[in-house]
Amino acid sequence: MLHFYSLLSLHISLYDRNFELRTRNLYIMENDYGIQLALKELGIKDINPGICTGTEWLDGSGENIASWSPATGKKIAEISAVTLDDYQLVIQKAKEAFKRWRTVPAPKRGEVVRQIGLELRKFKEPLGKLVSYEMGKIYQEGLGEVQEMIDICDFAVGQSRQLYGFTMHSERPGHRMYDQYHTLGIVGVVSAFNFPVAVWSWNAMLALVCGDVVVWKPSSKVLLCGIAVHKIIAKVLKDNGVPDGVLNLIATTSKYLGDELLQDKNIPLVSFTGSTRVGKKVGRLVGERLGRAILELGGNNAIIVTPDADLEMTLRAAVFGAVGTTGQRCTSTRRLIIHEKIYDQFKDKLLGVYKGLKIGNPLNIENHIGPLIDKTAAGNFFDAIEQVKFEGGNIIYGGTLYKNSDCASGCYVVPCIAEVENSFKIVQEETFAPLLYLIKYTTFDEAIEIHNDVPQGLSSAMFTTNLLEAERFLSHEGSDCGIANINIGTSGAEIGGAFGGEKDTGGGRESGSDAWKAYMRRQTNTINYSTELPLAQGIKFEV
Repeated sequence: MLHFYSLLSLHISLYDRNFELRTRNLYIMENDYGIQLALKELGIKDINPGICTGTEWLDGSGENIASWSPATGKKIAEISAVTLDDYQLVIQKAKEAFKRWRTVPAPKRGEVVRQIGLELRKFKEPLGKLVSYEMGKIYQEGLGEVQEMIDICDFAVGQSRQLYGFTMHSERPGHRMYDQYHTLGIVGVVSAFNFPVAVWSWNAMLALVCGDVVVWKPSSKVLLCGIAVHKIIAKVLKDNGVPDGVLNLIATTSKYLGDELLQDKNIPLVSFTGSTRVGKKVGRLVGERLGRAILELGGNNAIIVTPDADLEMTLRAAVFGAVGTTGQRCTSTRRLIIHEKIYDQFKDKLLGVYKGLKIGNPLNIENHIGPLIDKTAAGNFFDAIEQVKFEGGNIIYGGTLYKNSDCASGCYVVPCIAEVENSFKIVQEETFAPLLYLIKYTTFDEAIEIHNDVPQGLSSAMFTTNLLEAERFLSHEGSDCGIANINIGTSGAEIGGAFGGEKDTGGGRESGSDAWKAYMRRQTNTINYSTELPLAQGIKFEV
């Protein structure tokens, strides 16, 4: 009898659960996957002010900018654009705020960051949904991006009590030497569309605990994400009496503001995330005024697949690396360098998985791939495929426009796989789309040479169970990238490690490890506690 009632209870429970799921799914479909509710929760209006100085919102003086969703092709909302005159007012407020914020003890600054992390937790789902809808990455990735913001808050809180220097022994008797780190000033953050909120948080949370203030210029393609973030954190800033001007947002386009921020001597540090082409200009303009620049630029990331690799694990990493964010990560997997013994076997497995990928609205949790950011990106994708064919490459899957009733924006594509030579001009470039190159190798030396023979140097990976090959890949004669992994893919870096790359990737480092030092100025101090005045290097100077 007990067994019968247990089964009946389970059946009722399952019935209730199924009814709940059907009701939720109906609600989601009727309400465009719940995006309108998310916009309401985040405080996004039909027309939004383009300036925020922490708790104060102001309309920009420029024309309104429309934000369009690549998922649907529909306009989401508008933003009043910031002009150069508006920018100058924000910079003045930031300069005044810095004088106050730098005097707040670092652990107390860390407490503000801790509370920001708590507030982001409350809004993780609606903010993740907006990231997905405005940028195009699938909802799971949108949630993951907000989680990355939360994680860097946690990291920065601990860092606020570890802004340490070192003590050194002086060669002069009765002397003590040490170095310390001081606040720097205004940090300009110019972020890209592919990570609308996470990149800002990597910079802003570290800058905050270091005593700096931030002026954020998000990509004009995802301005609503920036506005939503500042609406979320405003309460924390107000509750803690943080000076207005510590965290600033300027929503605009290059029509109104471009090189002026890069050339502004009021900004000692500019953190730029974007293409190598634009990054070179950023580095030049900031360098001409002897400012600092953190450059996070393009990647041409590869996975070496050895005969000793776990192929099922490699397959999962390669597919997510290649099609995650629709191939629009700087760490996306662009090249698979596969040993000739397993090349055909792995290629067949890869094709099997690609054929089963679901493309569609990124807010639909059943889909693996959303749209590219816009039609221009789709055009670049198709142009690259034509260049592959022109240079003698073989398209073995995809590379077409994807169309159905749910994907009418013109931004959806079928991910492409091509067999190529690493020397192809198009392979040497970064195509910011789901275009994956297969390259065959014979010897391990050849694999390393192919891997490093591109201008970029961001992320790299190798799948193997051979300890000797793994250690060599991570040695000074192995990967030349800023990130090198064994048995995990090229994308999905954790915030605990310093993030960045070499060569045309720009050399910048953000997020974890000791990347915080870039947001501070270093000072060496020597104290003479004797009554003598000996000179260094034994120099004698008597007067």
